[in-house]
Amino acid sequence: MKARVLSAAVLLMSISAIAQTSGPATQPAADQGGKRSATTQPSPDQVLDDLLKPPADSSRPLTRPSTGVDVDKTSGRGAIAPSAPVVHLLPEGSYIIDRVARLGHSNDGLQSELVFESDGKTLRDPPMIILPNMRLTMMENAIAQQNRDLKFRVTGMVTEYHGRNYILLEKVSVMTPDAQEF
Repeated sequence: MKARVLSAAVLLMSISAIAQTSGPATQPAADQGGKRSATTQPSPDQVLDDLLKPPADSSRPLTRPSTGVDVDKTSGRGAIAPSAPVVHLLPEGSYIIDRVARLGHSNDGLQSELVFESDGKTLRDPPMIILPNMRLTMMENAIAQQNRDLKFRVTGMVTEYHGRNYILLEKVSVMTPDAQEF
């Protein structure tokens, strides 16, 4: 214990001795006819002005990529049904609130899609790819338990990627058989 106190005291004395032998960190400004010399420090106002100036190579935030007209690539000519109308994508960040839909799968069977119930005749709501989360797992489990096609009431946030809308499900409920008839 005494050795630690002694070593700490010696360390403090040596630091203070080194600090006393070195010169001051700044030099007073020498006035040469109203002009600062090259070795003097800038004034605090000049330092603040330099800090507030925008950098020469300022970075820009990412902008939305231009894909032309925001049209769902599975509508129009990309649709299976003949003479299907061209459908515009929903903007990213918009919400689908309490819509009736069924769980479907893409043509390749690799992605789960949300097929809206109102899509039966008008073809105005193209399927949205479901971003995997626990709500999707709950939907798949409900269908597996019932062993039949179910309707769901869903709420979620819409995203957009390469000409398709995706949905991140936030709320999912299975519709009762009575509500499914109407």
